[in-house]
Amino acid sequence: THALLPRQPHPPARLSAFRSRGNPMSDLLLAASAVTRRFGGLTAVNGVSLGLARGQVHAVIGTNGAGKSTLINILSGELAPTSGQVMLGGRDVTAWRQPERARAGLGRSYQRSTLFPELTVFENCRLAAQAGRQRFWHWWRPASDCRRSADLAQHALERTGLADDAARVAGLLPHGRKRQLEIAMCLAGEPQVLLLDEPLAGMGPEETDRILDLLHTLKTGHAILLVEHDMDAVFRIAETITVMVNGTAIASGTPTQIRANAEVRTAYLGEDTQDNAKETPPCTH
Repeated sequence: THALLPRQPHPPARLSAFRSRGNPMSDLLLAASAVTRRFGGLTAVNGVSLGLARGQVHAVIGTNGAGKSTLINILSGELAPTSGQVMLGGRDVTAWRQPERARAGLGRSYQRSTLFPELTVFENCRLAAQAGRQRFWHWWRPASDCRRSADLAQHALERTGLADDAARVAGLLPHGRKRQLEIAMCLAGEPQVLLLDEPLAGMGPEETDRILDLLHTLKTGHAILLVEHDMDAVFRIAETITVMVNGTAIASGTPTQIRANAEVRTAYLGEDTQDNAKETPPCTH
């Protein structure tokens, strides 16, 4: 059991509030304000607000069914909110669909692999780069002739430590390298914001360390949202953690604040902080 989070949960914040926290890296790139999503009578996400700033990893944690995947789908444009607002680079993109947001600087990875397993590592990255730079008037030219896409792909592979694997067939990569490739494909689209959905799932300690080192490097030029179940990793890498329970963000703050938060320990870890303070009665057997 991990001891977790903030002493007092933060109320939902307005977009302007994210800029006033005095953070030297407060280059806000993506913000959600009171985002809600309903499916019939079910409220999957309920009034969630958060902001993603360049130079920071913002983790979203919660049990299965807490609304994390629905939230990331709303932020990426794959799912429209029932109410609320999403801002990307200072523009209201609430009504924008996923391709428009991707071209505006948002990259996203998924829980399940989205690779082209029969293609090489380089070709996967080149296709991702081309998707963000569509030139329909060049339909008569071979796609492989696009120098810009090739350069972006090569740069993404170098940044993620995959340059030596460029000619390998993607489907033959070890699991951890596949997850690195998915991040490289995001980078090939030249995003400013990265939405990463459980990138550490199924990884061993060495693979986890490699990805965390990569995220630490990438955050310098990006705002990163990390949805993850590996609590040790989350508390190692994140500057800010938001905790979701039943679609609601019950707390948001630094790792130190989150560890100290009684409501989080009760709701997320199943601990009763009042009962824990009482003396345990002796066993009568």
